[in-house]
Amino acid sequence: MSDKKKKSDFISSGIVAQNRRAHFDYEIENKYIAGLQLSGTEVKSLRLGHANINDAYGIEKAGELYMSNMFIAEYANKGYESHIEKRDRKLLLKKKEIIEIINALARKGSTLIAIKLFFNERGRAKLEIGLGRGKKLYDKRETSKERDWNREKQRILNNANH
Repeated sequence: MSDKKKKSDFISSGIVAQNRRAHFDYEIENKYIAGLQLSGTEVKSLRLGHANINDAYGIEKAGELYMSNMFIAEYANKGYESHIEKRDRKLLLKKKEIIEIINALARKGSTLIAIKLFFNERGRAKLEIGLGRGKKLYDKRETSKERDWNREKQRILNNANH
């Protein structure tokens, strides 16, 4: 059969990719919404949902911020034009936010991580990024204990109501 994509298969707005481990591995202090500088085939690939941001992190080059190690799969119907799957992609932020993030990254232990990649209501590709620091093993255990307790508490309350 044909492997042709229909118009309804494309993502016009909503989440494309999510980093589910971001809140587990990092204690996120600030969140920002950044635009991305993308080529045409990258946008088409994102519309098909072919992206992975689990290993993506932010770096600073010459006063600008870039998202490194972000995977956007090659577009199948590319013709002669294509893109590199894991290149550094420029983040589009306000100057004040860029300075704030660069100053925070200069501090020891701070990291810029990708949380969520999505298309906004205007159809533009946006990346939710978080400025945080890595959690220690005991912090991760505390997070999972808290999650388990909240789940158990919810079960108890549901059983009491029925």
